[in-house]
Amino acid sequence: MQGKNIFITGGAGFIANTLIQRLIEKNKITVYDNFHRDTLTNSGFANHPNMTIIKGDVLDFDLLCSSMKGAEIVIHAAGIAGIDTVIKNPVSTMRVNMIGTANALDAALVNKVSDRFIDFSTSEVFGSMAFRSSETDETVSGSAGEARWTYAVSKLAGEHLAHAYFKQYNLPVVTVRPFNVYGPGQTGEGAIQIFIKKALNNEDIYIHGDGNQIRAWCYVDDFVECLFRCVENKNAIGESFNIGNARAVITILGLAQTVCRVLKSSSKISFLDPLSADIALRIPSVDKSTQLLGFKALVDLEEGIARTAEWMKTQQ
Repeated sequence: MQGKNIFITGGAGFIANTLIQRLIEKNKITVYDNFHRDTLTNSGFANHPNMTIIKGDVLDFDLLCSSMKGAEIVIHAAGIAGIDTVIKNPVSTMRVNMIGTANALDAALVNKVSDRFIDFSTSEVFGSMAFRSSETDETVSGSAGEARWTYAVSKLAGEHLAHAYFKQYNLPVVTVRPFNVYGPGQTGEGAIQIFIKKALNNEDIYIHGDGNQIRAWCYVDDFVECLFRCVENKNAIGESFNIGNARAVITILGLAQTVCRVLKSSSKISFLDPLSADIALRIPSVDKSTQLLGFKALVDLEEGIARTAEWMKTQQ
């Protein structure tokens, strides 16, 4: 991909920064972010001549729309995420993830975005029991009033709206559902990031619940590779894709133990009460991305942990 004008909402975030590293030399990139979380400033790319940075909120339609002028590709990665944040701020979660996505889609329509609009959804749309979930499996909204599900509901609403813009206005939309993405540059509340940080300092590692929750973990470079294919492959338009690594499956307790073993840490693992309604099982089927896009995750869990730990050592 080269010679493109790329607009990234949430561009100061973790996944966006990995994307920027791959694109910045041969493309013009506009980052639009409120900098609530900031991986960009210390990334080494903030002052790149191909980079334009606009501090703004996706709830501000006028600024968002004017900032998007000239964009050929929009990556809509902005959103409220992280279980702690969602539980504390369910109203903001719903507003940013639903209204913010509606604003981004409207802005893309006004600005005649021609190549691609990538909308970030979530694997949580499959509910608390998701085993080899495919893109056509029934999605779940969760029980009303349980704060955790405000995130899944808001993202699912955005996904439906994105596909409506494709069907009604022919906007070249693709939605992606990340399954537990981790790696260098991660900020916020990700389990692997927290476990590695504790393990490097030989501090106690705390697990909410009994540790039997099962996840499939996707290294960020693999996720971004699939994202590129969603942008470049015309077969992706109008589709949703699960993006994850179906091989890197492990319980949360097993993850903590693996982190300690790989990093030769003496951290003690302890258990706390669950924070909220939890996800017992979350493993994707990635057959669709393999068949339509030729994508297959390459980085297995232990290698990903080691790479992430090496990056985190440089941040201490």
